[in-house]
Amino acid sequence: MRTNIEIDDRLMGEALSVTGVKTKREAVELGLKTLIRLKQQEQIRQYRGKLQWEGDLEAMRVDQ
Repeated sequence: MRTNIEIDDRLMGEALSVTGVKTKREAVELGLKTLIRLKQQEQIRQYRGKLQWEGDLEAMRVDQ
């Protein structure tokens, strides 16, 4: 989808600097992907302590 937006130059410069991406497009896409992932994690957190799990963690560990 082609979209034209105005982005603060300092904000974009900092985003490019801290992420190491080369283009503004990459920075915007990375920002959108990160925002989506964070929101999905928020939704998953609502289940904390509410789901029943059965298993043996000691038996599942492969680093023993």
